[in-house]
Amino acid sequence: MSARPIVLFDVMKTLVHEPYYDELPVFFGMTLTQLAEAQHPTAWVEFEEGRIDEAAYLARFFRDGRAIDRKALRAHLRRSYRWVDGVEGVLAAVKAAGLTIHALSNYSAWYELIEERLHLSRYLEWTFVSCRTGVRKPDPEAFLGPCRTLGVEPQACLFIDDQPTNVAAARRVGMGAIHFRDAQSLRGELVAQRILPG
Repeated sequence: MSARPIVLFDVMKTLVHEPYYDELPVFFGMTLTQLAEAQHPTAWVEFEEGRIDEAAYLARFFRDGRAIDRKALRAHLRRSYRWVDGVEGVLAAVKAAGLTIHALSNYSAWYELIEERLHLSRYLEWTFVSCRTGVRKPDPEAFLGPCRTLGVEPQACLFIDDQPTNVAAARRVGMGAIHFRDAQSLRGELVAQRILPG
């Protein structure tokens, strides 16, 4: 890996709290299990890959087609997005070190709500979000496509993600990769790799 890699950050559960497990069930007055059972089985993936828009997704959100208050849901989600503990400081340090940072994330058009709430664009470019690229990790193309766009070999990139499956997939195509556990261990890993000063 290059000593000055392009850093590719996953977003959900790496940088930003994922509201699906807590806040979304509360919004619908359900348990997480009830919500999972009631949801359409493929609509989220289609939304996350940009194959359907928000209106189509919400129309298919529940198997039974019940109506959803779009405005209230968007407001609830927007309020729910927050930084994973301690990680904003690490992200700011990577930016201050002069490295180029892009998002490489499986997520829907709701990434725009995250940007409105937390302004991640102060630190990174929202370049490789699955709703824009049409490809989800751990598909190899989710990693190789960004390399082509950036005009670099995989070895020139460092990928950071909370999911071991995605980390392993990045490594298989030749990327350096870090399994995110928490902000403190991530900072230590970046120092050990001489990406951040000790």
